[in-house]
Amino acid sequence: MHRVGSAANNGNSNRPRKEKRLTYVLSDANDRKQHCAGLNCLAVLQSSASDGCNYLFTGSRDGTLKRWALGKDAATCSATFESHVDWVNDTVIAGGNTLVSCSSDTTLKTWNCLSDGTCTRTLRQHSDYVTCLAAAEKNTNWVASGGLGGEVFIWDIEAAVTPLSKSSDVMEDDCSIGINGSANPLTISSLRTVSSNNSINASTTQCHGYVPITAKGHKESVYALAMNDNGTLLVSGGTEKVLRVWDPRTGSKTMKLRGHIDNTRALLLDSTGRYCLSGSSDSMIRLWDLGQQRCVHSYAVHTDSVWALASTPTFGHVYSGGRDLSLYLTDLTTRESILLCKKEHPILQLALDDDSIWVATTDSSFHRWPAEGQNPQKVFQRGGSFLAGNLSFSRARVCLEGTAPAPVYKEPIFTIPGTPAIVQHEILNNRRDVLTKDTAGSVKLWDIIKGIVIEDYGQVSFDEKKEQLFEMVSIPSWFTLDARLGSFSVHLDTPQCFSAEMYSADLNITGKSEDDKVNLGRETLKGLLAHWMTKRRQRLGLQTPANGNALSRKDTTPRSLAHSRIEVDGNALNDSTVYPPFELSTVSPPSIITEGSQGGPWRKKITELDGIEDEKDFPWWVLDCVLNNQLPSRENTKCSFYLHPCEGSAVQILTQGKLSAPRILRTQKVINYVKEKMVLDKPIDNLNTVGTFAPGIGGQLQHSAVGDGSFRSGLKPRQKLRPSVEILCNNQVLSPDMSLATVRAYIWKKPEDLVLNYRVIQGR
Repeated sequence: MHRVGSAANNGNSNRPRKEKRLTYVLSDANDRKQHCAGLNCLAVLQSSASDGCNYLFTGSRDGTLKRWALGKDAATCSATFESHVDWVNDTVIAGGNTLVSCSSDTTLKTWNCLSDGTCTRTLRQHSDYVTCLAAAEKNTNWVASGGLGGEVFIWDIEAAVTPLSKSSDVMEDDCSIGINGSANPLTISSLRTVSSNNSINASTTQCHGYVPITAKGHKESVYALAMNDNGTLLVSGGTEKVLRVWDPRTGSKTMKLRGHIDNTRALLLDSTGRYCLSGSSDSMIRLWDLGQQRCVHSYAVHTDSVWALASTPTFGHVYSGGRDLSLYLTDLTTRESILLCKKEHPILQLALDDDSIWVATTDSSFHRWPAEGQNPQKVFQRGGSFLAGNLSFSRARVCLEGTAPAPVYKEPIFTIPGTPAIVQHEILNNRRDVLTKDTAGSVKLWDIIKGIVIEDYGQVSFDEKKEQLFEMVSIPSWFTLDARLGSFSVHLDTPQCFSAEMYSADLNITGKSEDDKVNLGRETLKGLLAHWMTKRRQRLGLQTPANGNALSRKDTTPRSLAHSRIEVDGNALNDSTVYPPFELSTVSPPSIITEGSQGGPWRKKITELDGIEDEKDFPWWVLDCVLNNQLPSRENTKCSFYLHPCEGSAVQILTQGKLSAPRILRTQKVINYVKEKMVLDKPIDNLNTVGTFAPGIGGQLQHSAVGDGSFRSGLKPRQKLRPSVEILCNNQVLSPDMSLATVRAYIWKKPEDLVLNYRVIQGR
């Protein structure tokens, strides 16, 4: 599974060192106020003041959390918490005003609930995805975390987030800490600061070495946790089909409970820690008496996996949802159950809010439904209830018999809409545009360089639109992308991201020679970091060059030459201008996900970079590109070919060897070359057939430094009628606009060197 910015190989392998990548995440114009992927978690913060505002926190598969100010019939997004680089899987509120989140990026992060979205600390302890959290209501400092590595940690959040030294900045701990009680040494990286605008800074302050308590015992993945109010009892469950009960104060296991026949996906504890509810992929809900260490009731309510549970304050009723798209209310004493509503997507988590309930699903929109949480008996008075069986197949049999209950509620109280997630995409041949289809069925065309939607085609056939947009053009693949976060994540890896070039004329760049080559990867990086460059120059003040050009090499830390061979891009030297085709949207700016030499992966909007990020935050090759105008060594960008007269043609032989030219060279340049040779009628001895398509006719024809084959003659050609010439490949006449790479890919279609033929068109 994809890992953002994976670290380099540290072993003794002879394989090439894998450099860290830079990823940018494109966002729709509404993404600041809406989620663009399914919601994994919910948390409600009740106001302590009678006239205060309640808040709902949502964590999404788009990698962000959002805070919603709740009104009677509406909710307003008041902050976006952006720092995780993968799915947010769970979130809890600890200490009244500390939001704790966990993610598939293997970290926990803490936030001030009422802040503008500033991450206060990153806790790195898990070795795999962190899937679940649990918090103690009264012992406000305790939070437990579990993940796919089978690890369960109990954190004292106050101790974990409090720095040793006082600072005006909020401290972020990017610590990698040895597991408590293990044989592994305690390794601590430097502490880093996050200022009020969420910037990432290096700090000389060291992590104070907080180590969480480890609950050892799980051999497989952990998917659910629950803790009682006092923080004296912790229950965990996962793929081992058993529940484990722990003392979170010591990490010791007190009991193991068996009963489910599939994965445990949801857990609840009552306030005293006496009773526990569990929901499982076996479709059953079980009530456990921990004092008796046994299951006292089983409820066959659902027809598929149970993924979410929420109880009333008295623990007398339970709300449940899951893979069967249904939300049920069940009386734990009488076993009476009723279908509250039917969704269009699987239910992932529930959050009770007074007399209503928030429902999170795999969709980016979420809903508030009536629940009568204070008096659930009102719902049963509506009729339509049934008695829950105690065998898992009983509900499935009822549904097969066609007697499934009708839902009590047809419509939610209100809905908070999300941006439809991208579910299908195709990179077009021009390597700039991407065709997408989202969950609403809309087909759109994206420009991934500018980060905007070029055209919205509506609900049309994706395959038919892809065929309509087909272009016979061959450009190297210089990026990869995925839609794991609901929107595009465009991945740039060195040196592949510097493999694609185009002529400035093809990009409609004014002020540059039409034959100047433009490196797509380099210009994209300049566009992404334009705001960062501006902020950097402002911070450097008088140290900034007066002409505003790129900073000198001494601004970056020297590296070992063993990392990579570096070559200077002559065209790009001292060129820090961002050309219009590469100017990114400031209305919906993309976010950067990357990592440098310290601290692990991070994520931030490009407009929130403040210029103090350096080699500890960015990969070295990115800084080499944007600060020093240097590109890594790349694969051969030339195309070798032979140029022969057409068979049976009476035209003269112009070359006797193999030619080489840039892959992006257009056929028109070859036509011009043939014409010049014929008109000037010169011998072929001076033709450069070794490495470049650059004939040195008479020593007077000068060519551009990039070898693009353009002719700039200082000598007037002989006054002779220029012939009309056609270039052919495999007996097919080539369009003058075709590049050599396109001809090779779509016309030649052979691994051998390309063979082009030329002929004079008679009568012209």
